[in-house]
Amino acid sequence: MLALDFVSTLRAGRGGLTDSLADPDALTAWARSRAELDLDPGFTATSEQWRQVVDLRLAVRALFARAVAPGPPSSADAARLPPFGQALDTVNAAALAVPTAPQLVWDDDAATLVRVPVGPSTATLSARLAQAALEFLAGPEVAELRACPAPRCVLYFVKEHPRQEWCSTGCGNRARAARHYRAHRGE
Repeated sequence: MLALDFVSTLRAGRGGLTDSLADPDALTAWARSRAELDLDPGFTATSEQWRQVVDLRLAVRALFARAVAPGPPSSADAARLPPFGQALDTVNAAALAVPTAPQLVWDDDAATLVRVPVGPSTATLSARLAQAALEFLAGPEVAELRACPAPRCVLYFVKEHPRQEWCSTGCGNRARAARHYRAHRGE
C-alpha cells in the first residue's frame, strides 16, 4: 500500500529515527523505486519538491494519528503533527494540485478510459502520494489501521488478523522482552 509505504519512510532504528526521505536525492531514489507512482524514469526531486513531500508526510501522519484514535499516535512525530484541520487541508490541496483528464487507450479491440495528469510535473509526486493517502483513509482497511505500540517503534500498520498487536515479529519480540524485563527488574 503506497500510503503506508509513504508514512513508513520515517522509521526507528537502533541509533534513533531514520528518514528514507532525508534529502532530495533520497526522495528521488525512493520515488523511482515505486512503480505505482508511474513517474518519468528520469525523475529527479528538487529541493522544493522534497520539502513539499516531507510536509505532506507529516500531514498524512497526522491523519493516520486521527484514524487510530482513541489509541495513541506513532511516537515518531506526535509532538510535531499539525492540527487535524490543517493536515486535512494540506493533503486535500496536494491531491488537487494535479488535475487529470480522460484519455482513451485502445488495446486490440477493447477501449479503456484512463485518467492522466495534466498539471505541472513538479506537483505530480505530491498529488499521487496525497491521493493514495486519501484513498486509503476513505477505504475499508482504515478500520484496521494501528500505531505499533512496541518500544521505540514509530510505524503504522494494518492489522491483518485478530491477535496481531505489532507491526512485525521483531517489534513483538522487543515488546515481550521489555515487559519481561520490567516484571523481573525488581527481584
